[in-house]
Amino acid sequence: MFCPAPRLVGFLATCTILVTALADEPQWVVYDGFEGPGKGKHIVLICGDEEYRSEEMIPQLGKILAKHHGFKCTVLFPIDKRNGTINPNQNDNIPGLESLKNADLAVLFLRWRNLPDEQMQHLAEYIESGRPIIGLRTSTHAFKLPPTSRFAHYTWDFRGKGYEGGFGRQVLGETWISHHGKHGVQSTRGIIDPKHKDHPILRGINDGDIWGPTDVYGVRLPLPDDCTPLVFGQVLEGMKPTDKAVEGVQNDPMMPIAWTKTYRTAQGKTARVFCSTMASSQDFESEGLRRLLVNACYWAVGLEDQIPARSVVDLVGEYKASPFRFNGFVPGKKPSDHALPR
Repeated sequence: MFCPAPRLVGFLATCTILVTALADEPQWVVYDGFEGPGKGKHIVLICGDEEYRSEEMIPQLGKILAKHHGFKCTVLFPIDKRNGTINPNQNDNIPGLESLKNADLAVLFLRWRNLPDEQMQHLAEYIESGRPIIGLRTSTHAFKLPPTSRFAHYTWDFRGKGYEGGFGRQVLGETWISHHGKHGVQSTRGIIDPKHKDHPILRGINDGDIWGPTDVYGVRLPLPDDCTPLVFGQVLEGMKPTDKAVEGVQNDPMMPIAWTKTYRTAQGKTARVFCSTMASSQDFESEGLRRLLVNACYWAVGLEDQIPARSVVDLVGEYKASPFRFNGFVPGKKPSDHALPR
């Protein structure tokens, strides 16, 4: 009769415990809505980028929307297949996308995700449902899928007729073009488009309220006809909100950094869309940017009449934004680490 060595038995027992622990660990986090105008609405927020710390910013946005405004928020993360922790470099795994089936709004902060077809299916069904979408920063280039994918047309540089520029260009209004400001050198100040200063998304926001250390992204001007620019990005000389605006062509004209769009699906449905090319975890320390994104969520789900004169956007619990850089995420974090503070 064969008897495994004691060392092997111990190793197998440890593996069993580890697998069981991973199976028991939730792979996403849900914030049940408190009282507020958003009560009864479900927002699914999805993060997954390697540089701008969406895995920090997105759960904090969810907490603000739930705690201060009553929305139920489900936050999905890129999960390391080996150990169940949050790993932005794992670009092919975002568990929980089936929660989009009963979502009233999807908020995306993604970059070059290469998700398998079974996960992309949930996203595609939502995108083509006519329900509202918010895309942040690198979501202009959210997907980088192989030609063999059934959803290859969502790829950021897709050139097929009728869906040029993929998800970014077709759904959000633009795909990845360029760093218009100098990356890591020139920060961004938000300037309201005077033509649309009374738009409900801009309620309680003035010139200069929005600032962030990330640079302005380049877009092709003008934006598509179904886009309405709301905020322009003034390129600053340095990395402080008090720095002077750069003189010359970088600010003449200024690039839009926040706009609305109407997305028309192949079935003829229309969806409300909002896009901002800001929103790194450090940008989110700006009260003005937090207010912009909270107001955008109200507008997206048709609650624009209930946007307060000055939305409450106080941070919920501890929030320490990590600097934007590749491989700058905090290793070992689990979705449960982002639970609402008791």
